[in-house]
Amino acid sequence: MLIFTLRRLNLFFFTMLVLTLLTFSLSFFFPGEQIINVTGQIDATPEQIALIALDYNKHESLIMQYWSYLVHLFNGDLGVSMASRIPIMDEMMSHLPATIELTTVALIIAMVVGIPIGFIAAIRHRKKTDDIILAVSMVGYSIPIFWLALLAILIFSIQLAWLPSAGQISLVYEIEQVTGILFFDILLSDNPYKWQAFQNASVHILLPACVVALAPATVFVRLARTSMLTVLDSHYIKAAMAKGLTFQQLIFRHAIKNAMVNVIRDVGLQFANLVTLAMVTEVIFNWPGIGNWLIQSIYQRDYTAIQGGLLALSSFIFIVHIFTDFIYASLNPLARGIKYGS
Repeated sequence: MLIFTLRRLNLFFFTMLVLTLLTFSLSFFFPGEQIINVTGQIDATPEQIALIALDYNKHESLIMQYWSYLVHLFNGDLGVSMASRIPIMDEMMSHLPATIELTTVALIIAMVVGIPIGFIAAIRHRKKTDDIILAVSMVGYSIPIFWLALLAILIFSIQLAWLPSAGQISLVYEIEQVTGILFFDILLSDNPYKWQAFQNASVHILLPACVVALAPATVFVRLARTSMLTVLDSHYIKAAMAKGLTFQQLIFRHAIKNAMVNVIRDVGLQFANLVTLAMVTEVIFNWPGIGNWLIQSIYQRDYTAIQGGLLALSSFIFIVHIFTDFIYASLNPLARGIKYGS
């Protein structure tokens, strides 16, 4: 496990190096002065620009400029937003928890719904149930996310008035931000109406989370189905059948546990897709996440925010990849012998 951990840390180090190189290079490609694109100091006087350029080693080689950029990153200095004049790090720390909250709930919904349905499709292989599940999952995967979000708002918010169409919580509840994760902040608050606030936040997150979860759920259906078919065709399942175990005992004692190992391996890959879908959904549902903030920054041509947002989102996705790799390796010891990361 030590070698596996060192390999993943090595992969993490080089990937972060490439990501910082990419964001540093973007400052040269954006219009305007490179030093202003990095720092966001659009209102600085020529004297202040000269001091900032000296701080970022602007008159040195590119390697020294990159090193200076890394030093500022390690110190949490990503510049200030060209639009709001607020430090990028503060902007990201206020928006990233909402995205983590939305994607985590969406991932749980996708796994809870998709994996059991995939197992049912595998158990009912080559029967009508299997065909119907595959057809529905294909349709669900093909629906564009923006169209699905608008349709969900039209049906559940406007026609039926069951769920709110925008926001994270009603304005009547004032919750002090502690962790940034709204559900945790509600539970930690001294608000006498915190359980009503918790219920209100749950209702607000349900619709956008279901919209984000649909496409990953259909992928989990196919992954779980394929994994379960592989397990059911393995020799140890046939040996267990020969020993006289019932079909229910085979499924619940042996097949599900081993099929889940292969599904967990792909959770990290699906998370990147989930974050991309969440960015579009946040805009439509006015969800105060980092995806919504990043798209608004693109509209406003806030180049400093774009660089910081890309670095933060990429790092977040990659950390989730590493985390799922460790979970998969703890469940499947054979995975620890794989020499290279994916």
